[in-house]
Amino acid sequence: MYVDADSCPVKEEIVEIAKCYSVEVVFIASYAHMTREETNMKWKYVDSSKEAVDLFIMNSVKKQDIVITQDIGLASTLLLKDVYVLSPRGKVMEEKDIATALDMRYLSAKARRRGIYGKGPKPFTEADRKNFKKNLIKILSNFEGV
Repeated sequence: MYVDADSCPVKEEIVEIAKCYSVEVVFIASYAHMTREETNMKWKYVDSSKEAVDLFIMNSVKKQDIVITQDIGLASTLLLKDVYVLSPRGKVMEEKDIATALDMRYLSAKARRRGIYGKGPKPFTEADRKNFKKNLIKILSNFEGV
């Protein structure tokens, strides 16, 4: 399992669940976000350039791996590699939905360039955290049943 760790709010939940399922987790972050997390999990730090974490993940994953990210662009490339993608809010990203998500991202960026700013993302809630845990357990349970 790979985690886009720069702004991931569910690191503790990932560690807890991964231990229950004996799954190796690699947290990937840029040097700018270096931390002293004592999770006994593997951390990989990459250059602070804009897409360095994404490139590391794309070059490291294999078919059937799990990636935790909120990056829609990264998710779209990972789905093509037959990788499970889960957002920190617990949304399982699927190929059938990714085109719409990419379109919305494009339209939002276009509006921002014209000076139109939305409200930003909704606050991260306890319901998001529970949804994440439920869906990560569901994905890992599917592996266990194979």
